[in-house]
Amino acid sequence: MKLLRPIAIAVVLVGVFFYFTTYRSGTFRTINSPAARIEVTQAASNEALDADEQNNISVYHKNIGSVVNVTSKAVAFDFFYGLVPQEGQGSGFIIDRAGHVLTNYHVIADAVSSRGQVEVTLHNRKKYRATVVGMDRLHDLAIVQIKAPELAPMVLGDSKNLQVGQKVYAIGNPFGLAGTLTSGIVSSIRSVQEPDGVNIDEAIQTDAAINPGNSGGPLLNSHGEVIGINTMIASNPGVGQSAGIGFAIPINTAKAVLNDLLTLGRVRRPVLGVVTIPISPDIANELGLAADYGLLVVRVVPGSSAERAGLRGGTERANLGNTPIMVGGDLIVAIDGQEVQDQQQLAQVMNNHRAGDTVRVTIYRGKRKLDLNVTLGEAREQV
Repeated sequence: MKLLRPIAIAVVLVGVFFYFTTYRSGTFRTINSPAARIEVTQAASNEALDADEQNNISVYHKNIGSVVNVTSKAVAFDFFYGLVPQEGQGSGFIIDRAGHVLTNYHVIADAVSSRGQVEVTLHNRKKYRATVVGMDRLHDLAIVQIKAPELAPMVLGDSKNLQVGQKVYAIGNPFGLAGTLTSGIVSSIRSVQEPDGVNIDEAIQTDAAINPGNSGGPLLNSHGEVIGINTMIASNPGVGQSAGIGFAIPINTAKAVLNDLLTLGRVRRPVLGVVTIPISPDIANELGLAADYGLLVVRVVPGSSAERAGLRGGTERANLGNTPIMVGGDLIVAIDGQEVQDQQQLAQVMNNHRAGDTVRVTIYRGKRKLDLNVTLGEAREQV
């Protein structure tokens, strides 16, 4: 009896300990029977895509085979490590069956400057070494060529009458992710300056997501036609990714120089051959000019196309503020019927022409209005 009492007390203590530390805390649970089957609502199979989705898919499949990855392989010198290989990536697109690929100049610039290598990867992942055919730094454009079979060129559209709000698509290789499609709208048409100082006239601003690696790729309209070349983004410093503001070079700018790039490897940039100052209403009133806007010809470059066409520079000395100028020259008010009010507008007109083109320059010579036909010279021929 004395032996059983301690045993009973020990059993009770163990039982109490088990109850409060294990059973009550839920470590051991009873197994319940399975719950009733949950009823879920499932979508009907093979639901039709709406018209917008179908168009997105159509634009993608129509063009994805023509968008390429452009890899620039360069060699840089490091003080500690010597020659160090560097690699950059961008996009491009095929413009003809001969294998010409249009991209940005800045995509291949490092490879060209260091005599490196440009490589093009097609959508089927086949890689080809590319030859640089032509470059235009001032338009940030370049053409490279590959030798590959059965290439499908893209259709180049028209960027002249783009409307803010119309739908656009960007296809490229952001962050190396090949074959990426994003969509958005034309947010604005404006002139912008790239980080290296290159100006893009009438750049297409879009909210379609554009990121590093998209440079050189196509911006498409809803018909799948190329209307621009994706070039740069506006981003917070240090971020380097899309903030919903991207810019593309208008395809018409590229089309205007394609022939020069393909045949000469450079662009025959046109020049009028005059030195001018912009005219405001106040200056026009002070000088007694026939129009209160335009570009007053201060000097005609000797031997230039302007001199050959009969344009006249200033003949009398005067001061514009503290700046001495020559007045009495022709006042340019339009070119090919398009008003010209400052040097930027003149540059935009020149960008739509090549050396050798003939333009109609409308001037005031005194109070008399005249039209002169001027055959544009090449910029590098002028001083």
